[in-house]
Amino acid sequence: MILMDRTFFWGKNGEILFSGWPGTLTGMYILALISIFGVSVLVEWLAYRRHLIMIIKPSGSGNKINVSDGLVQMLVHALRVGLTYTIMLAVMSFNVGVFLAAVAGRAVGFLVFGSEVLKKEEFVMPPYERASSNP
Repeated sequence: MILMDRTFFWGKNGEILFSGWPGTLTGMYILALISIFGVSVLVEWLAYRRHLIMIIKPSGSGNKINVSDGLVQMLVHALRVGLTYTIMLAVMSFNVGVFLAAVAGRAVGFLVFGSEVLKKEEFVMPPYERASSNP
């Protein structure tokens, strides 16, 4: 029977997400931290997905999108939720390194995609989303 720590601990030996991973190898532990950091940044990219608005353009009448575009939006949302829960499960390993990698990834992702600090230009709403003043 495998006993898990119920308090935060710092160490490379443990299991994160999968049985036997990363094990006792330092390189695998570093790979796990880099993976969690990357997935955390990806979650923030999906959360602030203004760039995805350009992909889904209304093809029907008015400003409505069609069913296939709605399914794409649903799949992107489901991917973001699934990745977020995966990060949560990794953090539940109670490893301080995993916790710090997840928080740092979300913070860097927010800085790059969500904050106004790195914005070079103001986001311009696509024409189909703007309230038209000309009939």
